[in-house]
Amino acid sequence: MRTANATALMEPAEDTTTTSSVLDAYRDFPIARTASGIQFVNIADEFIAWLSFANAGMLSKGNLLCFDHAIKNMPRGGAMVEIGVCAGLSTNCLAYYRARHGVTSPFFNCDAWQFEGVVGETLGQSSVRHADYQRFVRESYIRNVRMFSGRDLPHTIELLSDHFFRAWERNELRTDVFGRPSTLGGPIGFCYIDGDHSYKQSKRDFENADRHLLPGGFILFDDSADGTKFEVGRLIEEVKRRDDYRVVVKNPNYLVQKLA
Repeated sequence: MRTANATALMEPAEDTTTTSSVLDAYRDFPIARTASGIQFVNIADEFIAWLSFANAGMLSKGNLLCFDHAIKNMPRGGAMVEIGVCAGLSTNCLAYYRARHGVTSPFFNCDAWQFEGVVGETLGQSSVRHADYQRFVRESYIRNVRMFSGRDLPHTIELLSDHFFRAWERNELRTDVFGRPSTLGGPIGFCYIDGDHSYKQSKRDFENADRHLLPGGFILFDDSADGTKFEVGRLIEEVKRRDDYRVVVKNPNYLVQKLA
C-alpha cells in the first residue's frame, strides 16, 4: 500500500491542509504498521537499514519522516537540539538527514545515561551491574556516532535535560563527550524530545524548548502516538489546544510547529 492513501492516517479534527500537504510529499513511500497496528509512512532507506543492524536503539520508524520534514523546513538561525540519545541511533538518523538537506546549523544534544525503571543494582537476576550498563551504553554512543556521523559530530553534553537547558540559558561553555569546547545557547529551530517520558519532565522539556524556539520551529515528541502508554500523551493533548502551535503531521508520533 502506498502513501497515495496517506491522508487516511489523519483524524477529521486535524488541520487537514497542513497534514495532507506533508504526507503528499512522501506519497511514494510505503505505509507500515507499528507493533500495535497503527499505520505510518515509512521513509527508511538502505542507509537506515544498515545503520539499524549495527546501532542499537528504540527508534520509531515513523519519526524518520518527521526528522526529514523538520530539518528540511526548520527556520534559519536556529540550532537543532535532541533530548536523550541512548546509544546514538536517533542521533545518527538526525545527522543523516542534516547531510541530505545540507543543514549546517549547530547540533546539540544531551543525556546523562540515567535510565528509567532501574530497580536494584543489577539487570534483573543477572550479574551485570546497572552502573556498568550505563558506561557501556555511553561508550557505545560515542563509538556509534563517531562511526556514522564523524563528519557532523553533534555537541553532546552529559547532563540531564533540566541542567542542559539551565546551561543553555546561561550560554555556558561546556566540554562535550568528544572532548570539544562547546558554547551553549541561542535560538532553536528544531527540538526532538526523547528523554524522560513522564508528564512532568516532558512538559518541562517542552517549556524549556519553547522559550528558545523560533517562530516556524518544530518540536517532535517521541512515543506520543494516540493511545500511548507514556504520560507524554497527556502533554500532547495540551499542546494541541494551544493557539501558538499546530500539528504538522502525526506519523504516528506528533510533530508540532510554533506559530508565534
